[in-house]
Amino acid sequence: MEQNIALVFGKVLRKLRLAAGLTQEELGFKAGLQRKYISLLELGAQQPTLTSIYKLSLALNIKPGRVLDMMDVDQGEA
Repeated sequence: MEQNIALVFGKVLRKLRLAAGLTQEELGFKAGLQRKYISLLELGAQQPTLTSIYKLSLALNIKPGRVLDMMDVDQGEA
């Protein structure tokens, strides 16, 4: 069964944020996004825009494509 893509993204984002040792507020500040938006993304309640993925990737010091690669891996693990 295919998972909701927003839920998969949220799971990956949370994993990356925690690995970086950041709170939602800290990540939001570094990415120029609201903490509430970060929370909604992690919960899978909001779809990220390409701009948001790019900003989050820069804030997490990874390439945007790496986030997408991790989504494939996480979806396969479900």
